[in-house]
Amino acid sequence: MTGTTGTVGELGEVAVIAAITARLGTTGAVLLGPGDDAAVIAAPDARVVATIDLLVEGRHFKRDWSGAADVGVRAAAANLADIAAMGAVPTALLVGLSVPAELPAQWVLELADGLGEEAARAGAAVAGGDLVRGEVVTIAVTALGTLEGREPVTRAGARPGDLVAVAGRLGWAAGGLAVLSRGFRSPRALVEAHRRPIPPYDEGPRAAVLGATAMVDVSDGLVSDLGHLARASGVSVRLDSEAFHVPTEFRDTARALAADPLQWLLAGGEDHALAATFPPDVDLPMAWSVIGRVEAGEGVLVDGAEWAGPGGWRSF
Repeated sequence: MTGTTGTVGELGEVAVIAAITARLGTTGAVLLGPGDDAAVIAAPDARVVATIDLLVEGRHFKRDWSGAADVGVRAAAANLADIAAMGAVPTALLVGLSVPAELPAQWVLELADGLGEEAARAGAAVAGGDLVRGEVVTIAVTALGTLEGREPVTRAGARPGDLVAVAGRLGWAAGGLAVLSRGFRSPRALVEAHRRPIPPYDEGPRAAVLGATAMVDVSDGLVSDLGHLARASGVSVRLDSEAFHVPTEFRDTARALAADPLQWLLAGGEDHALAATFPPDVDLPMAWSVIGRVEAGEGVLVDGAEWAGPGGWRSF
């Protein structure tokens, strides 16, 4: 990585944007990338799936806990996972960035590296953005995707009798946050899970092909996000705590911090796993684990009772 000296204010908007653009990759879906008034993204399906997410320093991340590239990965993942949760394939990111003038320009370039790296992992690319001055680092990411001819998988299609299944990790980012909040930096696996989530992007489109009836990105916490799905579908989701795999390291860390690992699994967000409902006769691949069923009624029940712990992340 070529080093860049000076602050964003010293180099100026044009120079920093040029440095960012020079290190970004592209894909075939980006017909016209950074450098013009707007990007041009291919939409062979004639429909575009779009989502946006906002990360604010001090609220969603801390620079003394995560490197700039880590923050870029998290910002990209939060949006790309939403695209996958619709059963779509990510194609492009647009990034709005507000930073203090005294922020080292190298930090911004490393942030761009993280954004580009995670976009590439999902098969997408950063197609453009904007840079302005602000009091704290604020990152607004818009993700675009294609349905490839399929219908979108919304939150509103779950039916009584459906299976509830999840793909990806649950609770690891929450465990990492708990570790960092106590001033520790290990176990490394949990800390890295907080810094860099690993959403199962390919499983969103695969779930759509398999006939998923509803799907949601687990960003705020499993109980909270399945609650959104249950309300949209007009059903009840019943989870079985015995169905969750709790790795030894995960359980041992929770015990050391006097925490309940089940709370991390059910209420911890930011792993960006995918939770979906499927017809009961579906043959699910290994990436998906059945954790419950859909029934008539409302709300989310754990082992037949209302979950008594925190429901998940709240913005306000």
